[in-house]
Amino acid sequence: MNHPTNPPVDWETLVTQEENRLYRTALAILGNPSEAQDAVQEAFLAFLEKAPADLESPGAWLMRVLVNGCRDRLRAAWRRRSAPLWESLPAPEPEERQELEEIFSLPPADRAVIHLFYYEGLSTGEIA
Repeated sequence: MNHPTNPPVDWETLVTQEENRLYRTALAILGNPSEAQDAVQEAFLAFLEKAPADLESPGAWLMRVLVNGCRDRLRAAWRRRSAPLWESLPAPEPEERQELEEIFSLPPADRAVIHLFYYEGLSTGEIA
């Protein structure tokens, strides 16, 4: 019995649909806009080089690769934070700044979970 295969991924559509979501996630984890951009590019490159041809959900595969890549970046010895993320964002309201400070005082893994659950709408099973 032949099993249907998923159609090939349209690269331009995939990038257009996923890049902002991936960037927001990377920024929430890494706290640095340029590192977040690099992490997203690396995730897309990994997709081109390593993604299975029969992926059911390319976006989920990319997110998993991105989060793992961000974790690797956080463990890297060369990584240094020059300024807190909230200082590079548009001027937040005082209560928003306090929330951002509290979120960014959490360990990166906890920040990732908060972002994926509240901002990306993933279920706890999907996050795990």
